[in-house]
Amino acid sequence: MIRAAWFAASAGVALLLAGSALAQDATLGAPQPDRTVRDPEFGVRARHLGLERRVTMLQWQAVPGGYARAWSEALIDSSAFDAGHRNPSGFPLRSRRWIARTVTIDGKPLAPGVLEAAGIWQDFRPSFNALPANLTATFQPEGNGLGSAENPLDPQIGDLRIQWRDLVLPPLDDRLVLRGDRWELLAPVPAGKADPALADVPSVAQAPRLWPWLVSALVLLCVLAGFAWWKRRI
Repeated sequence: MIRAAWFAASAGVALLLAGSALAQDATLGAPQPDRTVRDPEFGVRARHLGLERRVTMLQWQAVPGGYARAWSEALIDSSAFDAGHRNPSGFPLRSRRWIARTVTIDGKPLAPGVLEAAGIWQDFRPSFNALPANLTATFQPEGNGLGSAENPLDPQIGDLRIQWRDLVLPPLDDRLVLRGDRWELLAPVPAGKADPALADVPSVAQAPRLWPWLVSALVLLCVLAGFAWWKRRI
């Protein structure tokens, strides 16, 4: 009875240690920006790592047989259009993009360019609680953003629509490698063209995942050795 209890306790300790090792081998932590990214003109704050403001204007564009109205982020040259189809000479507001300067994962910074290369821009509806009074008089909520049309169902040439997108970093556990003191992105390599220089560089998803199993095996060997020693004594 005592031997059975001792062996059960030892096996339990082994399982606990193995489970702890596997738990520590979890995926990378969430990316953390050094500060919140925001649009200073509208007071809109990013939810994650970057913010993009997209401004489109309703303009005339030439089409076969005449003209048509179109929302465009770029100014459409109407200098050759007739007098009744001239566009405004410029945008009162422009599209802009802000990206966090420093982003860390588990206390280590991402190398420059990782966000731009691997980040995904997603539409979102921001809160407009910090919208300045002068812009509140010009814009009203429209869809996921703001619009300047007095009647959103009947916008006029020169009216603006503004929407925001948020920069999100997808899970990159198998695409990041820690070189020195920063995370760098492993570029996808075509089949059969692996870079020999990277053969000995452990990625996040490779070498660090081996040690929990080594710890588990070592603990199990200790349990078996203890059990054998106990049998020799009885």
